[in-house]
Amino acid sequence: MDCKNILITGGAGFVGSNLAIKFKNKYPQVRVIVFDNLKRRGSELNIPRLKKAGVDFVHGDVRSNEDLEGLSEIDIIIECSAEPSVMAGVDDSPKYLINTNLLGTVNCLELARKRNSQFIFLSTSRVYPISLLEDLHFHEDETRFSLTEVQEMSGVSPQGVSEDFPLTGYRTLYGATKLSSELLIGEYAYTYKLPTIINRCGVITGPWQMGKVDQGFFVLWVASHLFGKDLSYIGYGGVGKQVRDFMHIDDLFEAIDLQIVSFNKFSGEVFNLGGGASNTVSLLELTAACQQITGKKISINSISETRLGDIRWFVTDCRKFNELTGWIPKKGVTETVNDIYDWLRTNRELVAPIFG
Repeated sequence: MDCKNILITGGAGFVGSNLAIKFKNKYPQVRVIVFDNLKRRGSELNIPRLKKAGVDFVHGDVRSNEDLEGLSEIDIIIECSAEPSVMAGVDDSPKYLINTNLLGTVNCLELARKRNSQFIFLSTSRVYPISLLEDLHFHEDETRFSLTEVQEMSGVSPQGVSEDFPLTGYRTLYGATKLSSELLIGEYAYTYKLPTIINRCGVITGPWQMGKVDQGFFVLWVASHLFGKDLSYIGYGGVGKQVRDFMHIDDLFEAIDLQIVSFNKFSGEVFNLGGGASNTVSLLELTAACQQITGKKISINSISETRLGDIRWFVTDCRKFNELTGWIPKKGVTETVNDIYDWLRTNRELVAPIFG
């Protein structure tokens, strides 16, 4: 790796902290800096891990230009900062969501412009409109909803949703802030010749994720089995047949590492990154995996009503990135659940206030 300094915004969060530690372990000669406001509960637990790995921590907020201005000699910015909840702004003010996810991106782009930095943006599969995803044709199997073979919509196939899927329609406030950020990144790239990469990520999971029902459900499911907490199947009849693909944080690191090492090869592009068609799970199937690995069975309630922002099915078509690199996700359901379960058991006293 040629760069000397990597800045990861939102770097005390699940994705940012894991990427920071993995980059520092693989490239000890590189200075890795994480920047975070520590707003999300549990992010403070990552500070000792970061310091132990030799990662520099800066307490600051992407909403503040003044906080970012003190950062100098930055070769690469990995923009992970976000209010990540798809339900953000639904029952309360969207002000924090918009200021963090949109204004924060602008501030980070300005830093990249001033420092002449390369820029990697972690976007989301939630940029794809809910109405169009819900209009796809499905059939209901014993444990999941499945896409039918014949679809009228472009940009979707048995391999999942590709980068060519239409973008016109409602997508939640969260998804709108991310898509707006993508548009601004494109303008900065064109106007200022800024080298940029956009990654639309599906569900990312793994150890050290402080999971919630609306963001981080994979870890929440495992933790609830360990700590004996009730869960709920919400929406679509309340039977748990909604499907997502998922990507272990280790697999995401490998993908971004490939991008950084050969940045020019990927600059200016948008990629869907996720578990793909081979790494999918329904909530019902995830429950079964958690029961098998933890040896515990918990109460799961049924809420039939579908919430604003819910989707029945999403699978990421990663073939564009795969064809350029050969990258494929390596960790499936069993290995991922085992990794999360081992982490929770090892750090039970530490994470109990979050999950227990």
